[in-house]
Amino acid sequence: MFRPLPEAAQPGSGLWVTFMDLAINTQAPTDVTSRSLAPDIARGFMLLLVAVSHAPAFVSRWDLGPEALNTIAVFIRSLVAENQARVMFVFLFGYALGQLTERQRARGSDWASILKLLRRRSLWLIVIGFAHSTLLVPFDIIAVYGLTLLLLAPLVRTRDSVLWWTSALMLVPATLLLSWQSVTAQTAAGMGAPMTMAHLMAPDYGAHVLAGLPFWPLKTAVSPIVVVPDMVLGIWAARRRMLDEPERHARFLLRVTAILMAVSVIGRSPMSLQLAGVLTTSNRWTVAGAHALTGYAGGLGMAAASGLVAIRLGRDHGRLTAALAALGQRSMTFYLFQSVVWVALFYPFTLDLRDDMGFAASCVVAVALWIASILLADWMRRTGYRGPAEALLRRLSYGRTEPVSA
Repeated sequence: MFRPLPEAAQPGSGLWVTFMDLAINTQAPTDVTSRSLAPDIARGFMLLLVAVSHAPAFVSRWDLGPEALNTIAVFIRSLVAENQARVMFVFLFGYALGQLTERQRARGSDWASILKLLRRRSLWLIVIGFAHSTLLVPFDIIAVYGLTLLLLAPLVRTRDSVLWWTSALMLVPATLLLSWQSVTAQTAAGMGAPMTMAHLMAPDYGAHVLAGLPFWPLKTAVSPIVVVPDMVLGIWAARRRMLDEPERHARFLLRVTAILMAVSVIGRSPMSLQLAGVLTTSNRWTVAGAHALTGYAGGLGMAAASGLVAIRLGRDHGRLTAALAALGQRSMTFYLFQSVVWVALFYPFTLDLRDDMGFAASCVVAVALWIASILLADWMRRTGYRGPAEALLRRLSYGRTEPVSA
């Protein structure tokens, strides 16, 4: 069932490697000049989609503010960000798993040692994700990464056919679960009570922490269903260095981008138009299923598009490209940073702005947060600092024997 990775797959870097990079150590920084540009800019852009996906969940009334702007924001978020951001995120996670495995193999590590490292990291991801979900906000993907990796670590070196069959088979329950969540949310919104965190926020921080504890185990245990399909495809793509050497795969990436993005727009438009109030249909399950299923296509298409962008940019990176890549290199840190900002802005025991803005305004806040993240990440790049979250996970994973360039 298992075989070594193809010889064509050489060491690279990606989301998982980014999670392990040494931070706040200007004396022994990891060399970032050899990093692949495509995964970094993809992660940097992905954080915008994550912010736009999450921000409206923290306001109590989506209809506050100009109706036209709210309608436009609802449509764009549904078409571009919702579900697709997660797919892109998880694909890059799987891509980096493949890179990390080959990097360790190139250093002479045997499979038993690599598997032990992956599982140790998966356990620490679960711990960090638990802390994130309980201390900050319940929208956590880190623990889900950890649990999925813990369960499926052997897949990083299994046959290509196994990866494809795993993705195809898991796509069915994943689509059903996402469709159920969507139909439930639509039903609540139709009754005038959109499902947002604003109505569930505890009055003080202590109650906030305690409120999240009972739901975390079940939510984390179920969520791997929706991440497996794109995670294993990321592993497959890493074996062929699709984003490390996009020039070699330019024609394939162009086809994938064009086809999958077209499928995404066609499949997701009905629900986006329905949420915006333009289209009326009673067949919510079909519309929700198409939206969820083609969200996988869109997320993968955007990941492929990052390879085309990297080809276009070449090696002459301007200031904006370097800043966006710096954000992608610190994606875990700034993913957590977003949660800190949501708590600071919207919860009753902080600024409590949940009743002061509508849907469109919350999306504007998300974009502003992303821009601020780019500026801060660029400052960290120029001053030689890596993300503190990446540093913590690296140190926990490797301990005192961590390699300089892991």
